[in-house]
Amino acid sequence: MPGPPDLTGDDDGRSDLPHAWKPRSSYGVHQPLTDKEVRNAERLLGVTLPTSLLDLLRTQNGGESAADRNAFPTVKPTSWSADHIPFDHLMGIGDREHAVSLLDSPYLIEEWGLPAPAVLLSGGGHYWIALDYRSSGRHGEPSVTWFDADRNEELALASDFRSFVEGLTSASDFDSEDIPTTDV
Repeated sequence: MPGPPDLTGDDDGRSDLPHAWKPRSSYGVHQPLTDKEVRNAERLLGVTLPTSLLDLLRTQNGGESAADRNAFPTVKPTSWSADHIPFDHLMGIGDREHAVSLLDSPYLIEEWGLPAPAVLLSGGGHYWIALDYRSSGRHGEPSVTWFDADRNEELALASDFRSFVEGLTSASDFDSEDIPTTDV
């Protein structure tokens, strides 16, 4: 039985994570990631980004998630669903016009009243998936947390980014009629 995907990268620096990105989509994709951009991002964000995230972004710097990796199962209901959350895209690092980036995290965290320190990975205003540095400190291994800005709720998803990616699955695996109603 094959093991989990290797996010550490192989000799050519690419991740072995199969099918992470939606084919033929340029939505949210930034220029290829460089070491200089990583250093600048970490300085701007005031955190050390996880190696597993950087390895994935080196294969493609942000974009839409593949259909078999566009949801994450939850143990508690959220405003999105009774048993999962969406992960339809991963923000990259860059300043491409009309594309949100990890670099927008400080502004978005303040705008939506989210806890810090955190780096937003995905979301759309009312909800966010983020690297959560509150327990690990700015240079430790952050957990991954779901934040519902409207309900002022949060849900721990994974102890680290690698575990989060390894837990991604297809939204089609879930009953789409199981979406809770919101009182927002």
